[in-house]
Amino acid sequence: MAEGIKELTDATFLDTVGSGVTVVDFWAPWCGPCRMQGPILEQVVAKVGDKATIAKLNVDEAPQTASRFGIRSIPTLLVFKDGEPVRQFVGVQMEGVLIDAIEAAQA
Repeated sequence: MAEGIKELTDATFLDTVGSGVTVVDFWAPWCGPCRMQGPILEQVVAKVGDKATIAKLNVDEAPQTASRFGIRSIPTLLVFKDGEPVRQFVGVQMEGVLIDAIEAAQA
């Protein structure tokens, strides 16, 4: 996993999204668009620093969490504020879109 991006599991998910702003990328290694999203998330991490947590959840390894949030297409990115989802994106998202969503969630 890239530096600054947390790898989540069913067991670690709630603790990670429970406080502050967290962007979770629901993905799988076999998904081409998901692999395109990875470098974009690295750019987001570099820009937002510790203002938000950037994380990835492999839907094949964490099916309970993916099911809980109704993830049907990947990549899907959810923005959480203090444990509650406040924004959802389906498909590859550009850096600016994600940074804007993080800033809106912090407001």
